[in-house]
Amino acid sequence: MKRIPLGILCGLIFGIIDVLLMIPLEMPDKTVAMLGAFTNRFAIGFLIGATSMPLPGWLRGALVGLLISLPDAIITHAYLPILSVGIIGGVIIGIIVEKWGKET
Repeated sequence: MKRIPLGILCGLIFGIIDVLLMIPLEMPDKTVAMLGAFTNRFAIGFLIGATSMPLPGWLRGALVGLLISLPDAIITHAYLPILSVGIIGGVIIGIIVEKWGKET
């Protein structure tokens, strides 16, 4: 599969998983929080598939996951859960895109 569609697919799956993890949490505006989380995680997958860096896939994924997750972590002050899920998901997607993604 080409890298960008693979990144989009991975981003969709990552976004859905993150939203499912949020279901048991109590928060004032859960719908907005879930939409924001989904969009953030989708962006991680898309950007990993769309970017080209002279780095191994896992490191590119970790870097994209960190940079995309950091604004949400700063706003919510929930650094550990947001950054750890973003970085771990980014690493996994980076490995997948590097292994199974084909250049355009």
